[in-house]
Amino acid sequence: MKRPEEDPRSTWDIVKSIMAASSGNLVEWFDFYIYSFFSVYFAKQFFTGSSEVQQFMDAAAILFVGFLMRPIGGYIFGRLSDRIGRKRSMLISILSMCGGSLLMAILPTANTVGVLAPILLLLVRCIQGISVGGEYGSTATYMSEVSSKGKRGFFSSFQYVTLIGGQLLASVTAVIMTHTLGDEQISNGWWRLPFVIGAAAALVSLWLRSGLEETTTEETRSHKESGSFREVLRHPRSIMIVLGITSIGSLSFYIFTTYMQKNLVVAGFTKGSAADTMTVCLLVLIVLQPLMGMLSDQIGRKTTIITFAVSMMVLPFLVLTAIRQQPGLNPLTATCLILFAMVFLSFYTSISGVVKAEVFPAHVRGLGVGFVYAIGNSLFGGSAEYVGLWFTNMKIAWVFPIYVFVIAVFGLITMLYMYDDRKHSTLDFPGDTSYARTKADFVEAKHDAQEARAKGQPTGE
Repeated sequence: MKRPEEDPRSTWDIVKSIMAASSGNLVEWFDFYIYSFFSVYFAKQFFTGSSEVQQFMDAAAILFVGFLMRPIGGYIFGRLSDRIGRKRSMLISILSMCGGSLLMAILPTANTVGVLAPILLLLVRCIQGISVGGEYGSTATYMSEVSSKGKRGFFSSFQYVTLIGGQLLASVTAVIMTHTLGDEQISNGWWRLPFVIGAAAALVSLWLRSGLEETTTEETRSHKESGSFREVLRHPRSIMIVLGITSIGSLSFYIFTTYMQKNLVVAGFTKGSAADTMTVCLLVLIVLQPLMGMLSDQIGRKTTIITFAVSMMVLPFLVLTAIRQQPGLNPLTATCLILFAMVFLSFYTSISGVVKAEVFPAHVRGLGVGFVYAIGNSLFGGSAEYVGLWFTNMKIAWVFPIYVFVIAVFGLITMLYMYDDRKHSTLDFPGDTSYARTKADFVEAKHDAQEARAKGQPTGE
């Protein structure tokens, strides 16, 4: 990363870089989430001979398998990010998502190819899962590095602005198509249109990202351990922190976004009404991101993320129970309940990227963030929808909030091992020794700190 004295960037320069990088993030997540939002329409065309809930579960299982591909994408693109640069890694990931979306748009259904249909669907989702798995680490790392000191929470919050924006666009698309075409026409083939739109938008993002400046230096990329998985393993505290934060963070995020839509439908809402409710909630959640990002810059990332973990021990139970146990619940009431939970959810989403980037050194930051995040996201975020629907199908939906509580406790324990980012951040203090593993690592980090001090860089000591 360029040293501050050599890179006197204006706020507008940073904003342009953030917008260009996050444009691809928005497209990636739009492409990925239209599967979730439109699966209520095409599930029965790929999975036949079962109940609606079972069809939803089958579609969710495919979604989960796509999530399981994310660690592969996190490793591949994380390694590329550290060895050839964040920019090139992001360009490759957006191209692969574009190809996956085009394949989704032309997939044959069970009426045409029979049992081969769900297999083809699975393969395409795996391609998109690898792409999204690589997207997060590269984008989170780039946006954290390109942001200015003291405002990293604010600037990096735009990663989830665009991520949620992708969901919101998917939801808006669903609302427009539902009200203009109706459920029958969408189910008969119009569900393919959003995937075509996503592929076209990816080309626009590719053009925007091509103008980005690289945030890594040749020295960092040529480091003998750059992009090394072995080097990542030398930072167990960092791994534990990122895994814990991601586990409860991803689980909670998918509960109150993708799973909530299915939850509303099962609770008696029409598909259109559920889409309307989630559109409003996602719009508010976007607005909350920069506000909570600025708050984290003032009170510290550790305080912010612990507040989130504690709230998730209670809120899923209260919100899910209230919606499920009140048949005919007023949409406005349901919206208010979800929004209340989303306020606390934003304590995680607003700093999701930077809080992880701040615990890994630059030469393995892309791989460390991308791969470890992908593991937690796959196991707990990707399975959220399926697990929730499984408990519902087994008539024990009340167990799901208990499951969330347990993961929240695990996340909270790992968060207690974090340091205050205002004093210990590998972004602001590259020579800091706080996350060093062994005495040898400490000595090496101490040497890096001396070099940073000699060059006029902050060390965190």
